[in-house]
Amino acid sequence: MNVTQHNVDAVNATLTVQLKPEDYNNKVKTVLEKHRKETKMKGFRPGHVPMALIEKQHGKAALADTLNKVVNESLYNHINENKIQVLGNPIPSETNQVKGDFENPGDFEFTYDIGITPELKIDISSKNKYDYTKVKIDEELIAKQIEDLRRRYGKLISTEKVEDTDMILAQFVELNKDGSVLEGGIMHSSTISMEFVEDKKVKKELTGKVVGDVVKVDPNKVSRGGKDTAAMLGIKEDELANISKSFQMTINEIKRMEMADLNQELFDRLFGEGKINSEDELKEKIKTDLALMFVNDSDRLLTSSIIEDLIKNTKITLPDSFLKRWIRLSNENPILPEQIEEEYDAYAKNLKWQLIQNDIFKANDLKIENEEIIAFTKELLLSNFAQYGMPAPEDKELTETAIGLLGKKEESNRIIEMLADKKITEYFKNTVKLKEKEISYDKFLELAGKNK
Repeated sequence: MNVTQHNVDAVNATLTVQLKPEDYNNKVKTVLEKHRKETKMKGFRPGHVPMALIEKQHGKAALADTLNKVVNESLYNHINENKIQVLGNPIPSETNQVKGDFENPGDFEFTYDIGITPELKIDISSKNKYDYTKVKIDEELIAKQIEDLRRRYGKLISTEKVEDTDMILAQFVELNKDGSVLEGGIMHSSTISMEFVEDKKVKKELTGKVVGDVVKVDPNKVSRGGKDTAAMLGIKEDELANISKSFQMTINEIKRMEMADLNQELFDRLFGEGKINSEDELKEKIKTDLALMFVNDSDRLLTSSIIEDLIKNTKITLPDSFLKRWIRLSNENPILPEQIEEEYDAYAKNLKWQLIQNDIFKANDLKIENEEIIAFTKELLLSNFAQYGMPAPEDKELTETAIGLLGKKEESNRIIEMLADKKITEYFKNTVKLKEKEISYDKFLELAGKNK
């Protein structure tokens, strides 16, 4: 057999595999002999069916299957021996058809197209300057965190009048257009939170109401819409289109969150006995915790901006036509050319980043070792245990759990990707010049949302 390569350009090439009968005859005979041993045919003992009958029944399929295996083996041997960095897999050429006669097998010639990974020149060093955006942890933000903690560890009490943050337990009754009760309509008791009532007119109308008061409301204006509205009325979401916009709401009870006192009991409950002993220590602890909490978000913003710049400024020529054909041929389900065209830009952008990331890892000898993957997985598990307030298991059990999790392909890929992201972020932080920039919490959230 012979494999020849023709380079169309820097990222496209064709591989032509030429086969002679001696390259595949014995393999075809082996396949047919196997069929012969397994074939049961009336009038012949098992394994003694004439080969002519076996060839007539299985010959073409055996030849096609064998040629396919020999050609694939030849292609990948050539790719590996010549250290060709391919994109995707070889696909049959559109311009050069298979040469050879399957009816009278002799010499065959198969031509395949391949996409070649482009050479990259990545420009990133200490000359590159980036903002490292951090949240300004001021007194207002700390006060808000303290208020949230007091609310979380507070208790619900009954109260007389509705105020801005109260919960209202009420009965909803569907009405006709004239304000009378709709016969056979919705009647359901539920809860609304004044915090989520966005309509200012409705909020003003409800404020100051007392138990027993009856008001007419549009259910959409005292809920967050969709599933929330349906749950409030005890119906399915697809039934919302057919209901009235006028409901009678009778207030049965008003609940208010009484926030926990800022005292030693709360400090011990939050952080353990004796760890925090004053409001000043609490503020300092919250400030430290917030700073740590926002590091990952600051890192993500930095990494996202560097990635965008690298993709934009690194010259990368992709074999676009080849890749579009490869996507279509390798897809399990039929995919229309229009759909490929529509989604290709996003695919190409993602591929460019993969190529840049791989090049950075290779050029800087960044590796992901198996022991490191296990250790990282254990850290993730410990974080999950802590998040749900569960005690961490012994190291042996934790290691076994981590290995079990990594045995699942999807989970393993996800964790390795997370670890790769962590390494690339560390590389960026140690390579480029950073200028710390503090912004308000609200602006930070807005910026983080845009970069998701």
